[in-house]
Order: sequence, then C-alpha cells, then structure tokens
Amino acid sequence: MSIFGNDPLKGKHVAVLATDGFEQSELEKPVKALKDAGADVHIVSLKSGSIKGWDQKDWGDKVQVDKTLDEARPADYDALVLPGGQMNPDILRTEPKAVQFAADFVRAGKVVGAICHGPWLLVEADVVRGKNVTSWSSLKTDIKNAGGRWEDAEVVVDGNLITSRNPSDIPAFNNKLIEKIGGQ
Repeated sequence: MSIFGNDPLKGKHVAVLATDGFEQSELEKPVKALKDAGADVHIVSLKSGSIKGWDQKDWGDKVQVDKTLDEARPADYDALVLPGGQMNPDILRTEPKAVQFAADFVRAGKVVGAICHGPWLLVEADVVRGKNVTSWSSLKTDIKNAGGRWEDAEVVVDGNLITSRNPSDIPAFNNKLIEKIGGQ
C-alpha cells in the first residue's frame, strides 16, 4: 500500500535502464517506491547478471539485471526510469541500443523519468528539444545545446517527461512518477 491508495500502479510495467556506475539511491529508491505502489519493475541493462552501483564516493551494491537490452522491448512497458550517477548515463549514451530504447519510450508518449545525470541519455536520443528539463547542474549546457530549456527545480514535468536534479529530490521524483504512471 502507498500514500496514493492501494496499489495505484497494479498492472503497470516499468523498465529501469542502468549499467555499472548507476547512483545507488537513484535506482534503489525509485524501484522501491514503484514496487510499493504495485508496479512490476525490471532492471534492464547492457549485460545479464548484475550491475554495480556507485554510492556517493565509492562503489556500492550490486543489483540483479532482469533483462538485457536485447531482450527488453519498449512496447512491453508503460514507463522508463533513468537513474543518474556520472558513469552510468555516460556509458549508456555511447550504446546505440540504449539510446534507441530511451528514444522509443519518449516518441511513444510513455512516461520517462530521469534524475541527476540520467538526462544525458535523453540528450543523446535527441528528445529534449523544446522540453523543460532539470538535471545535475553540470548538464545545463548540454541540455540547452540540445534544444531543451533547463530549470533549477526539484522536479520538472513536461508532458510525460519527469526530471529531477539529485538524490535530495528523490521523494518528489518518486511521487511524480507514481502520479504520472498511475494516470495513464
């Protein structure tokens, strides 16, 4: 049960795209909130097995991968979450399959949540043009150069795109994710 009532995301399927170097809290806390709200959540990555998180200043815990990018199909999910961490999105944005995966969600009008450095993948996918977006402050110029409008706010919602700046914003980020996914 969640603050939004009994399982508001029951029957919803959410992909979380990440690889080694994801920011621990930016993956684990949204995953927990989504599962607590009744969603079926899959960790999707470049490889099978497990991926290792980054916990602020050092390596963190491993997380089991549910599906590889070769196995996952955007059509099977209602939403996508992109955690940050500096390494994670930097690696993902160099992988054409990851870029296409994210682009497919946005172009299909599905909910996409990206936090911290997560919007880097959206910049690479060329889907921030004309959108209001927030992120870790160092991405401000990248977002503007990609045609986005960067804002310094806890959470920014533009259509089905939800973005936040950093781990301190996770509660607001999670609430907006649950609200938007539940409203579909």
